[in-house]
Amino acid sequence: MIPEHELITQAGQFDPRALAEVYDLFSPRLYRYAMRLLGDASTAEDCVSETFSRYLKALQAGRGPRDHLQAYLFRIAHNLVVDHYRRQTPTEELEEDLPQAGTTEGIAEDNQRKRGVREALRQLTEDQQQVVMLKFLEGWDNEEIARALHKPIGAVKSLQHRALAQLQKILLNEAR
Repeated sequence: MIPEHELITQAGQFDPRALAEVYDLFSPRLYRYAMRLLGDASTAEDCVSETFSRYLKALQAGRGPRDHLQAYLFRIAHNLVVDHYRRQTPTEELEEDLPQAGTTEGIAEDNQRKRGVREALRQLTEDQQQVVMLKFLEGWDNEEIARALHKPIGAVKSLQHRALAQLQKILLNEAR
């Protein structure tokens, strides 16, 4: 495995081996992240594809990350997820909530819980959403999150605390 600073430099020079390593290293993580937020495999795959497309376009334009490649790619993916929900119409949300033929009661309940958690996450601020997703679903530490969000570690901890309190409040109200 190539060290990150070398990987960024080589990818910026369009070295096929470095670009392949970037894709192999980050695509599964980005897919999990997008899948958790979007709840649809096809849309998550599109998000990962577009993330790498935008990364390559940035490299072609002489931009792109100078360090913290992971944070850079996750920021692109997060922006794509936010854009997806901004474009979504109310009828699309309604169609998502309709029961699908042939599902068992247990699967339906599980899907409903997942939708509830995704909806609760959407009610958080963008920064709170990212902190929760990166910390608890991707396993990042506070320092990595701080770099990704360009915030001090104390701000990340505060965002995390407020996000968890808000999620608890939202989910408890829904359970009533």
